[in-house]
Amino acid sequence: MDGRSPHAPVPVPHTTPSDPTATDLLTWYDRHRRVLPWRALPGEVPDPYRVWLSEVMLQQTTIAAVKPYFHAFLARFPTVDALAAAPEEAVMSAWAGLGYYSRARNLHACAKAVAAAGAFPDTAAGLRKLPGIGAYTAGAVAAIAFDRPEAAVDGNVERVMTRLFAIETALPAARPEIRTVTQALVPAVRPGDFAQAVMDLGATICTPKRPACALCPWMAPCRARALGLQETFPRKVRAVKGALRRGAAFVAIRSGDEAVLLRTRPPEGLLGAMAEPPMSPWEPDYDPAQALLDAPLDARWKRLPGLVRHGFTHFPLELTVFVARVALSTPTPSGMRFTPRRDLETEPLPGVMKKVLAHAFDPKPETAKAAKPGRPKAMRAVADTPLFAEPEPEAPAEQPRFRPVPKPAPRVIATPPHEDGEGLFEEPADVPPAARKRGRPKTRPR
Repeated sequence: MDGRSPHAPVPVPHTTPSDPTATDLLTWYDRHRRVLPWRALPGEVPDPYRVWLSEVMLQQTTIAAVKPYFHAFLARFPTVDALAAAPEEAVMSAWAGLGYYSRARNLHACAKAVAAAGAFPDTAAGLRKLPGIGAYTAGAVAAIAFDRPEAAVDGNVERVMTRLFAIETALPAARPEIRTVTQALVPAVRPGDFAQAVMDLGATICTPKRPACALCPWMAPCRARALGLQETFPRKVRAVKGALRRGAAFVAIRSGDEAVLLRTRPPEGLLGAMAEPPMSPWEPDYDPAQALLDAPLDARWKRLPGLVRHGFTHFPLELTVFVARVALSTPTPSGMRFTPRRDLETEPLPGVMKKVLAHAFDPKPETAKAAKPGRPKAMRAVADTPLFAEPEPEAPAEQPRFRPVPKPAPRVIATPPHEDGEGLFEEPADVPPAARKRGRPKTRPR
């Protein structure tokens, strides 16, 4: 006997979560992998061009938003050589709407470098030397396209790893540690599938809110779940939003061909090399009452009601829109161009500029609801079709709203009615349908 009471509880040895393994994740991935247009199917050899293009497009952008752009981009530039040979204006136009336009400029520069070299480098170190390729993109392309054992750490992977290892360091300071633990998990076999598996896990199971832990292949070794704190990871430093900026946009429409005055923004900086109607500076204390001092030409400018609102990563923007009709013979200001309305879709117009032009052609004053806190109504996506469609021909003179109707003839009593009331009254055959009234008559025959 060991001296303990026969009724004393038996001590339970302390257990720690098992270590996560790539095998468990790959088994889950083989059953639940997503089918994506840039992803090679099982047994297929990945195309480095498609892998690289998708990774650049997916930076700061959702899969749902990227899919149509990816298909259109491939149709226009089916190979890296075709992309390298295209003019920059065509590349920027195809990219318009995806945002973060420096990516498009770097994409074009990278395509030229790859075309000159004859192929993509097949290592992360070689890929890092190309324009616009950072640590994440290099790791993703090396792993997925060339099966190199490299870690690819995007936002989804950061969330998975900080929960899996309960990393308390806040982002972005935690990134070196996250990369270290991710790299330690990368297997020598199927590293490309592993990279995509972690991304899929973060996108479908280990979501930012209400993760589906019961379905996770790494449920057992997840330290954050063992603590009951999975939704609190990753730790983040609260971002400070920049101050509101204001400005004015000037939309000059040329009579005769409905051409719009545009210019190209400087190649560097925000929205670099993109098209825009002439703008004032964007400043916190900009006064719209003095906006005409920034107008690109002398015209009868009309200030439109309402505002165009747009949110950038570091600051929100409010634009007052001015519109003017100018003569067909109006000289084009230096550095600008008139683009016919039917050709606006070929211009590299970012989302905020499409909002400005849509507001100019179809002004919508702000409502009381839009002025409430939250996302303004003016920030919603603007449909391209009404804006870029050719102007419809003028309608003919309006016809009278009412036409004379002959006085209806008196109703006649039909044969004795049935018990259910059908056939009680008949309307004369010559009475126009418009003159017939619905409902019961005011008086009933006795």
